[in-house]
Amino acid sequence: MHTAFRQTSLALAVLSILGSLPKTAQAQESDPSAEAMEQIEVTGYRRSLIQAKDLKKDALGTQDTILAEDIADFPDLNLAESLQRVPGVTINREAGEGRQISLRGLNADFTQVQLNGMEALGTSSSSMDSRGSTNNSRSFDFNIFASELFNQIDVKKSYSADMDEGGIGGTVGLHTAKPFDYDGFRSAISAQAGDNANTNDTSPRIAALVSNTWDKFGALVSVAYSNRNTSEQGYNTYRWRPLDAQGSDISALSEADQAAVNSGDLRFSRGSRYSLFNSDQTRLGATLALQYRPNSDLSIGFDALYGKLDIDRDEYHLANNGSNSTALGCAGPDYDNGAGYVCSQLNDIEYNANNEVVYSSFSNTNIQSETRNQTADSEITQFVLNADWTVSSDLTLSALAGTMKSTYQDNSAKVYLESFGDETIDFTQDRFYGQNSYINGYSPTNIDEFRYHDIDLLANDIENTFDVAKIDADYALNSYSGLKVGMSYKKFEHSDNYLQTDNLLLDDWQSGAVSDVVNPDYVFVNNQHSQQAWLSTDVNSVLAAYGIDRNGDMVRTPNKVEEETKAAYVLYDLSLFLGDTELRANAGVRYYQTDITSAGLFNQTEYVTLESDYDGYLPTMNLAWYATDNLVLRASAGKNLTRPTLNNLAVGGSINTDPQAGASGLSISAGNTALQPFETVNMEAGVEYYFDEVGYVAVSYFRKDIENFISTTTTPTAYGETGYPLELIDGAVDADGNPQTADTLYDVYQPQNLQDSDFSGWEFSLQRDFDFLPAPFDKLGAIANYTYADGDSEHDVIVDGETTQIVRPFYGLSKNTYNLTVYYETDAWGARVSAAHRDKYITWVETSSVDEDESGFHGTTYWDFSAFYNVSENLKLSLEGVNLSDEREEQYSDSSNRLYNTSQSGRTFYIGATYTI
Repeated sequence: MHTAFRQTSLALAVLSILGSLPKTAQAQESDPSAEAMEQIEVTGYRRSLIQAKDLKKDALGTQDTILAEDIADFPDLNLAESLQRVPGVTINREAGEGRQISLRGLNADFTQVQLNGMEALGTSSSSMDSRGSTNNSRSFDFNIFASELFNQIDVKKSYSADMDEGGIGGTVGLHTAKPFDYDGFRSAISAQAGDNANTNDTSPRIAALVSNTWDKFGALVSVAYSNRNTSEQGYNTYRWRPLDAQGSDISALSEADQAAVNSGDLRFSRGSRYSLFNSDQTRLGATLALQYRPNSDLSIGFDALYGKLDIDRDEYHLANNGSNSTALGCAGPDYDNGAGYVCSQLNDIEYNANNEVVYSSFSNTNIQSETRNQTADSEITQFVLNADWTVSSDLTLSALAGTMKSTYQDNSAKVYLESFGDETIDFTQDRFYGQNSYINGYSPTNIDEFRYHDIDLLANDIENTFDVAKIDADYALNSYSGLKVGMSYKKFEHSDNYLQTDNLLLDDWQSGAVSDVVNPDYVFVNNQHSQQAWLSTDVNSVLAAYGIDRNGDMVRTPNKVEEETKAAYVLYDLSLFLGDTELRANAGVRYYQTDITSAGLFNQTEYVTLESDYDGYLPTMNLAWYATDNLVLRASAGKNLTRPTLNNLAVGGSINTDPQAGASGLSISAGNTALQPFETVNMEAGVEYYFDEVGYVAVSYFRKDIENFISTTTTPTAYGETGYPLELIDGAVDADGNPQTADTLYDVYQPQNLQDSDFSGWEFSLQRDFDFLPAPFDKLGAIANYTYADGDSEHDVIVDGETTQIVRPFYGLSKNTYNLTVYYETDAWGARVSAAHRDKYITWVETSSVDEDESGFHGTTYWDFSAFYNVSENLKLSLEGVNLSDEREEQYSDSSNRLYNTSQSGRTFYIGATYTI
């Protein structure tokens, strides 16, 4: 019955990807057990909730599922935003839409993502360095894919030995549609047009699906295309720094204020800039599914998946660029008055009890216009061949072989214009949105105020590949127990190449060898920001005018990481009826062995290759007691792991072999190929009560004891113990003038496996139709979930030259998160409003920065809306609204909670129509 239900629910879900569904579920004719299945009379969104509820109930471990009806019809821009409705899932955003997920408080690096049964990695980027810029870890960027390509998402929070190891937080399975999910021919097409408050475009979205079956063979093709202009605007800093006067004239200040400035205790905002982050992003995805079923015992399938995200970004800033990027200090040269530099004058100042300068007035300060153009292209291709063979009534075999390739390339050019003027910087009105005023005749839109300053170029080239093979056998020992065994092989290869060239033409412009006069044909007045207009640059025109090729070949010396993992497992399944109750359980163990090879450049000259390996056993156990038809009690325990991030494993770095060069002396800064994976002991217990067809209520407690927590630290180490070849120190001497040997001590700055940590929390969820209310309120329903999670990690930081340990929350951990959806649905129309909230969370701990000890984001609550109207059985109209409150994304700097970055991406609305056959 469970198999029949799953097949039928998938058929209904796929049909709803792009449109409304028939009102009666139809079981596949080839499955006789489906005739006995209870018929589901409800339609649309309610039906998908019922199907997802039953999949959750039937799963042995803790699992949540989203089916195609609510993927297609939630007001979501991509897969990440669909996933944020799941209990325990939170997302971070890029350009106003979801990019990565955190699961139960653990950040994206701890969540394993699988596409059609095999592990996958998708790489994109952010225009903001403060958001991590290019993804060079194991986390999956969900914004590469449109949600319309998938018919089911499973979020598995419990671990079993027959699952691939790798997801301490959990495993997210993404599934595309299959032709035998349908009965015969099906097709659908959907089109939407949208508008965002910060842009002027139509944001077209088109999706289509065609599927057919011919007796023993079936084929399905789907495609999704969208183009969207985005604009984030706001105010940001480069963090805050304690400084003295730095050459500025402070004679206009009172003696007390002069003393405060000269003390070096005051913190000044760096950059203090208005910012615009614009992008034109095109998303294209396609799937192909072929299935062959010669008989009821054998099924062979082939899945192909393609995803592409192309982004053309234009970034604009009006910033301060004096000493340490503040408005203080001197800059220049001053070409009007001969050699020398222009020094600012500080006329007025206010600072608070934390010594933060919240108001300042300057004359002759350095003001820059920054314009950046970047192309960023992500692409994923995947091919998976799978087979299921029922050898006998007791034995079933299944196999999977697949390959996946993920690439990312970007190319960036930035042009700086320089000027000097009078301004005030004011944080007194809004601590997280500064107000700059340009005074005394200075105008940031006046071309005569500006000169060319310099040009920066940057390019990244990243490639990831997976090759996977699996085979599993399921043997029924008797009527109530069975044994599963399996083996798998996975080869993962990662390479990245990075090129950066800064300050092009700076010396030529400053010396006068090349004219620094701004050509009016290459600039324009940028008035897109709500607070201020300023002069911006046409980047490509400037590059062409000075003969700079931004697309020059990169030096092909990439960092590489290769992982080869072999695994095998054995799992015992048990299903017992105890009176009127049923007990289901499994217990097993998984063995894994991983070999790592990492290669990269040292000091940009020496290519180094290091190898390492590790292995281990992962025992697991899961219990589910169906105490009544409605009540399920669950418990699980076991071990799992998450492998170190790619940038931590990268061997490339730098070595200083001269004990007299720099304050660090003999030192090495690099990744660490010898890192052991994060390991965790997981424990969970939960209670679930299922209402008759209309929802459930559930509560669970979870705990994860994490070993081998990774943190970056400096450790005195004999060179011979680092693993690096002795050739790197050939000819070098120590502080006494003696030749360096394997015993020579080096300060090694790299990630290390340090202290253990623990992590725990509670999860509550409720899904309920209000069918007990009198009409018309009986068409109402609600979905609500809340997660509390708490966990700390230790970090080594340098304070006053001494290394000490500090405790901070896990990266990406929001202690409190919740989601709420209220819906109303009839056969003819329906509407939903949703809220998604997460508390503040930390993204980074600084080890030795004078600017900050940590950074992170304030809490947010996003509101979305969706409505539909069925014109006929085949035609449906829709209206969707995303980010209705135009939420501010506020990033803070330091535990003192100072402004780092504030931006808003605007409200987005879509209207659309779907037609199905």
